[in-house]
Formats: sequence, C-alpha cells, structure tokens
Amino acid sequence: MRRVYLDHAATTPLHPEVSSLMCEFMAETFGNPSSLHSFGREARKWMEEARQKVAELIGAASEEIIFTSGGTEADNLAILGVAWSRREKGNHLITSAIEHHAVLDTCEFLARNGFEVTVLPVDGYGVVDPDAVRRAIRKSTILISIMHANNEIGTIEPIEEIGRIAREHGVVFHTDAVQTAGKIPVNVVDLGVDLLSLSAHKIYGPKGVGALYIRKGIRIKPVLHGGGQERKLRSGTENTIGIVGFGKAAEIAARDLEQEASRTRTLRDRLIQGVFEKIPEVRLNGHPEQRLPHNANFSFSYVEGESLILGLDLQGIAASSGSACSSRSLQPSHVLKALGLPPELVHGSVRMTLGRANTGADIDYVLEVLPGIVERLRRFSPLARQLQV
Repeated sequence: MRRVYLDHAATTPLHPEVSSLMCEFMAETFGNPSSLHSFGREARKWMEEARQKVAELIGAASEEIIFTSGGTEADNLAILGVAWSRREKGNHLITSAIEHHAVLDTCEFLARNGFEVTVLPVDGYGVVDPDAVRRAIRKSTILISIMHANNEIGTIEPIEEIGRIAREHGVVFHTDAVQTAGKIPVNVVDLGVDLLSLSAHKIYGPKGVGALYIRKGIRIKPVLHGGGQERKLRSGTENTIGIVGFGKAAEIAARDLEQEASRTRTLRDRLIQGVFEKIPEVRLNGHPEQRLPHNANFSFSYVEGESLILGLDLQGIAASSGSACSSRSLQPSHVLKALGLPPELVHGSVRMTLGRANTGADIDYVLEVLPGIVERLRRFSPLARQLQV
C-alpha cells in the first residue's frame, strides 16, 4: 500500500543532510559548550555556527538568537519574559483567538495572576484586523502577540501592518513564526517584530530545539534560572546536538525556500482543485490566497473528522484534524470555532500539509481514495440521512 505523509505542519522528517551532520557531530564532539577547555570550545564553535545560520534564516544578527527547547518554550519565554520585565509599566496584553495554545494558555496564566488580556476575534478567513489591534491598545499595554501564520488553516496574518502599529505606540511585538520560517520569506526587520519564535522540527530539523529572536535593546526576564546559559535568558546545558541540526536545517530551508514554496504550492492547488471537483459539500478553511503554500484545510459536511482521519490512515495517508498538540483531545478546534463555523463543519475538518517528499502521484492517490471514504462516512451519517444527502 502506498504511504503518503500529509502532516508536515505537525512535524517534518529529519533531512538527510541534517542527520548526517548530527551523526558527525555526535561521533566527534561531546564537550560542554560552557567549558573553557578545547573540548568545550569546539562544541561552542559548532553551536555558534548554528546560531548564525538560524539568524540568517530570519534576517537577524546571531547575538539576537536564544536557543530553547522548542516553539512552546520560545513563546512562553517571550510572553512571560516581557510580562515580568514590564510589569511596572503596565499589565495589559493583546493576542488573537486563533493563537497556538502555547500563547493562549500562557496569556490565561498571566490573566490569573493580575494581568489583563484582550483576545481579538478574526474574520471568516482567520485574519486579524490591524485596526482592531490599534483600538485595543491602552496606556497599560505592554505586549502584542499575534502569530505569523496559523498552524491549522494556514492563514498568513498582516504582521508588517501590526508591527507598524506596535512601534507607533511603543508596545513590544511578538510573533509566533513556527509555521512560517523556512516556508515563506521571514525577515524580522521587514516584519517589524521585537520577538519571534522558531522551532527546528517544523523545517526538517530535530525535535526538542527551538529559538527565540530578541531584537537588540528589548529586555526580558528569564523563565528558567540556574547556570546562566544563553545570555542568562535560558539556563540549562545547551542541546548542542539539536542546535547543530537546527542550524543545518535552517541553512537548507533558506537555500531551498523559493523552489520548495513554489513546488508545494502547485501540489496544494492541485489537491484543492481535485477535492472540489470530486467531492460535494466541502469548504476550504483559511484565506484563499494569503495562506501558507503547503496548507490545505477542508471541512466536509456530514462527516466526523476523526473518522475521516482513521479512514485515510487505513489507506496509508497521514493527515490531521487540527493542531498536533490538541488533535488527540477530540475537542473541537478553537481556530475553526473562531472562524464562526457551525459545529458540524468544525467536527468535519481535515488538515493536509505537504512537504519535500510529496509528489504529484501522492496527490493523485489522495484524490483517488478520499472521495470514496467521504461517501462511505456520509452513508452512515444520521445527519446526512436526515437531510437526504
């Protein structure tokens, strides 16, 4: 049976060049990068080269990159770090209803501890209105956190415009770019962001390593305390193996970005067109144009998304019903609910995200088996029978 992986927004396989370099590093370099001797200095050299490559991917300086354990920690460090460091200046934060839970749950934590949080709605495509951001800003606002692109529906937010508004009001601006860096051009200067979160395993690097960009001049307080690594902002012995892999993955992503974006966009459009031609009663979630080149998110009427995921899995196709972090919870997607979708469409959603290994033959295979699975599930759907679909 053919196997097709369409869940690259959840994680990507390790790139062969990344695994090769990590193996070389593991075999020859084991020193603690904080040590002063030659073994430590050698590990430090590898780590700083990786830092430079990650910085180059987003147009930053290497000293503006702090390595973390992943995107979630980067988001937490950004939000908590700003909140604790600016508490005397204000206690108000602004975010959106479709953020990753790493942002939303951290804001909720702060709300339980004396801060005020404004959660902005989005339109039917999942777009945050920059004017709504402007109207939400108060004298006490210390942070705006709006993601660069949504992890479920792929909608790309107007970050540059929001960045200008944040600068006009002197508010620190953070964006979660876990889903965009390495997929579309990301330049921290052009975007006008002060803080930006990254994750290695979304760009064919290893799991367990991420980074936070902190613009020069922005002060935040650490969340972890101890050895004082990473400019005293992220204590703990660095994951040097993961960092080396992250650096190589960033280098490859920058090198191949334009070609891969064009290739996956072509495959994605072929998938979307095929689904609409072959299956009735389907909706494409997210913005039709301002969306990530590898993302397609559908809602199929009268179908349970989890049943559809399992049906696809039986045919060798890996897809997702939403965020990888919450898809096992069987809770309806907070992102699709924020779009205003009725519950039956929220529950009937499937996310397909393409990557380097996908081919036109993969898309043909999906379009060959998907209509039959949807038809079978609708045949057993009480709601479909009630409406005589």
